[in-house]
Amino acid sequence: MKFSVCICVYDRDNIIYFKEALESVVNQSLLPDQIVLVVDGTINKNLENVINTFKIMCLEQRVDFDITYLEHNVGHGKARKESIENAKYELIALMDADDICRYDRFEKQIGKFREDKGLSIVGGQILEIVHNTKQIVSKREVPQEDKEIKEYLKSRCPFNQMTVMFKKQDIIKVGNYVDFYHNEDYYLWVRMYLKGFKFYNLPDTLVDVRINEEFYNRRGGLKYFKSEYTLQKIMYKNNIISLFKFILNSAIRFILQVILTDSIRGILFKKLARKRIENE
Repeated sequence: MKFSVCICVYDRDNIIYFKEALESVVNQSLLPDQIVLVVDGTINKNLENVINTFKIMCLEQRVDFDITYLEHNVGHGKARKESIENAKYELIALMDADDICRYDRFEKQIGKFREDKGLSIVGGQILEIVHNTKQIVSKREVPQEDKEIKEYLKSRCPFNQMTVMFKKQDIIKVGNYVDFYHNEDYYLWVRMYLKGFKFYNLPDTLVDVRINEEFYNRRGGLKYFKSEYTLQKIMYKNNIISLFKFILNSAIRFILQVILTDSIRGILFKKLARKRIENE
């Protein structure tokens, strides 16, 4: 089962983290057949040097490495859309430019697709690490089975986006990624839910995800709330959630994202939305 890996990078991405992310993709127990890199706007020479070095690594590993340079920075959703359209193979894995894949990530996901050919998406769990020290601080756990995932979707995003592998044709059928401020992935899963596609999350940790204080800051503000509110409204209008659930979800998000300060929001996320761990 051949597969592609899609990655997007832009000028503000950290050079060292980007290098580690790329290396974790090619140092796998099961190598991808193609890596698609979308460069979202003009980048600095240091990032360009990392890309040139990576070209050599892919050549040595006999992995196709295809790069698309976008003239201007178009943002996460549109860059993801471009990368998926340029993927050669039916199975596509996503990867962020600053995270680290576990050694057997792709092997486990391909194994699940072989086991259940009716699946459209296979995701997994993540460990959150301090961005510079790599100290493990928390784990984001998402449900495994299709029914549980679809119930969870009514309250929160049911996949860790940087872990997912999916079927290209199913993503294209629902319109691919679209621009939807910080919720491009959640909106995609909602559209797939409406089409009845089958979901699954592995119980295994597949990716180590770098976080810092800005990680929680990005989850606040009026613009972020409006995006979340719009998505809740879409779910209500499509009968995914009830009126009561729509009001409840919107109220909780308004308090968290608009009323609370960044520091208090961060504390609540760590206490309520994450599993605190010392090591794994």
